[in-house]
Amino acid sequence: MKAVAVSRFGASPELMEVPKPAPGPGQVLVRLSGAGLNPFDWKVADGMLKDSAPHHFPLIMGVDGSGVVEAVGEGVDVVRPGDAVYGQFMDLASGGGSYAEYAVTKAGSVALAPRSLPLPNAAAVPIASMTAYNLVDSARVTAGQKVLIIGATGGVGQGITQFASTLGAHVIVTAGADMAPLMREYGAAETVDHLAGPVVASVRALHPEGVDILFDLVQDASGFAAAADLVRPGGAALTTQGVADVGSLTERSVRAVNFTNTSSASLLETLASLIDAGLYGVRIDAEVSLEQAPAAVTRNRAGGARGKTIVKIA
Repeated sequence: MKAVAVSRFGASPELMEVPKPAPGPGQVLVRLSGAGLNPFDWKVADGMLKDSAPHHFPLIMGVDGSGVVEAVGEGVDVVRPGDAVYGQFMDLASGGGSYAEYAVTKAGSVALAPRSLPLPNAAAVPIASMTAYNLVDSARVTAGQKVLIIGATGGVGQGITQFASTLGAHVIVTAGADMAPLMREYGAAETVDHLAGPVVASVRALHPEGVDILFDLVQDASGFAAAADLVRPGGAALTTQGVADVGSLTERSVRAVNFTNTSSASLLETLASLIDAGLYGVRIDAEVSLEQAPAAVTRNRAGGARGKTIVKIA
């Protein structure tokens, strides 16, 4: 089968011919229709997890995927052949991933796909949307709170904006002029153009009393610390980059969270229900073929995402 993989850590992704996998006990084999491109994909290929898990090469890239179940292993009864599913497919030990014509994964890593989306587009949902949902839950967002999202225009930020605004929060997001209309459509009450000047100064001028919750999806330790100064006592500051100085923030009575995501089939089911009810959406920024996926990874490395890129698999 065709797949986009790397031959070693740090190597450039290539379109390769690799063996088609077979499902073992508790696993499902899915003929993939789409794969979602995430920064996590190329970070893993660069060796981000090399010291914490065994890897097999060639290593097929990609976690998120969607497609049709072709076969199931012994003991699987939650899905069956013919079901349209979506979920997570990366298996470092076997070298498996979602940038491929077929992938095997644990049955508990997939759920029935949203019926209202084209099946390839469902691959844009899992990582970013589950992360956003869990971040909002971890922050304990409630109605009336002022919430600041830095790095809001990517998939995770767009998800947080929707979930937090639905809960009644006053959401402030960083967004350039081109993305401001979409972010307001998703529920942002205010947008701050990060290209027009320092974000912290801009937010402080608008809200001298500070904010209740900070979600920082992009900044390093110094950037996060500066933004966290906007959070008033009793609030929370969350980062997906692992750079929060928990001790110093605790001294200011600010709850600091170095966030780590947890995925589940039940959360995928929840997201599918929200999508089918018209209560949640994912913006597709680009669609590429398997052959075009290596170039799309290069573009993703450069940053500036305005939504999700999906790899459409014939």
